[in-house]
Amino acid sequence: MIQPHKRLGNVFIAMLLVALSPLVAADWDKHDTHHDKHDKATYLLSLGTSLAVGVQPDENGDNQRTDEGYPDQLFEILSMQHNDLRLVKLGCPGETTKTMIKGGIPGCAYEQGSQLAEAVAFLRKHRDDVALITIDIGVNDILFSGCIIETAGVVTGIDVDCLLASDGPFAEVSTKLPKILRALRRAADDDTPIVAMNYYNPFLALWLSGLDGQEPAMQSQLLVNLFNDDVLEQTYARFGVPVADVAGVYESNTFLEVPLPPPDGPLVPQNVALICLWTYMCAPAPIGPNVHANPDGYGAIASAFALALPSEDDDDEHEHGRHRWCEYDSCDSDRPRRHRGRCRVFCGDEQHTHAEND
Repeated sequence: MIQPHKRLGNVFIAMLLVALSPLVAADWDKHDTHHDKHDKATYLLSLGTSLAVGVQPDENGDNQRTDEGYPDQLFEILSMQHNDLRLVKLGCPGETTKTMIKGGIPGCAYEQGSQLAEAVAFLRKHRDDVALITIDIGVNDILFSGCIIETAGVVTGIDVDCLLASDGPFAEVSTKLPKILRALRRAADDDTPIVAMNYYNPFLALWLSGLDGQEPAMQSQLLVNLFNDDVLEQTYARFGVPVADVAGVYESNTFLEVPLPPPDGPLVPQNVALICLWTYMCAPAPIGPNVHANPDGYGAIASAFALALPSEDDDDEHEHGRHRWCEYDSCDSDRPRRHRGRCRVFCGDEQHTHAEND
């Protein structure tokens, strides 16, 4: 049975830290040593969308940045063992892959003109002092694409053909996300891990609108799976970037019915119940419906990131930052574009090692 979750606070963080302590300590020792020697901070650099700056609706339903987002809660987890860690949040509400590269979102002013350029400048300045980069990007390409059908401000359906069109948001992310990752990877130290995330599905809340909402709710999950698996996962795999399984933590594919809290609430699929518990999609107006996570939901995302951190116990193919990085135009390419000598490219679950001879 799904039960209401308390804030994922100190008890949760302490339990998670105990489970992760060998992983975290082993992988970050080099940064601790560096800072003991040079007396510098170690940075956790957070990039992405409104989720990366903890956006939540206020009592009037207006979105506000908070310090309760997943970077803040992940920082809280990691800083318990690394007290020299500093959190730098560059995320921008409304950011798409296009605006991350070119800028242009009102309210997100960057000295370098865009979030990506700002991140690259920061990485070049602090190249040896960035312990971890987190990123979420791509969801707003879908939300602002015009492919989400709304009636009187309420989502009522999804235009599948629009999403999958050759000039649609899936194609846009597939084209622009590699440019973002390539720029970050070239600016960062080769040993600095980048960890990304896939997405939960707020449109599962359509289920609550009755029989007419159940089909689009199920359809939306198929599309989110397609986006997470065939667009995000495959792109990140090309760059050896681990993906925090936020969709898994939110049990996005679990349609087994459970009582919606309180315990005597109506029976709904478990994925719908978690969307109600961990986001503002089921909140009454004017606060909801709102796609953003609440503090518990952001805590769940932070836990997914913590579990995705690379460790020395991982197999080489999942341990970015323990090998030379190189990037291929595709998994069929046999020509690395960076680093002479031997380097590796990741294609799904397969790892290929090639030599660069010229």
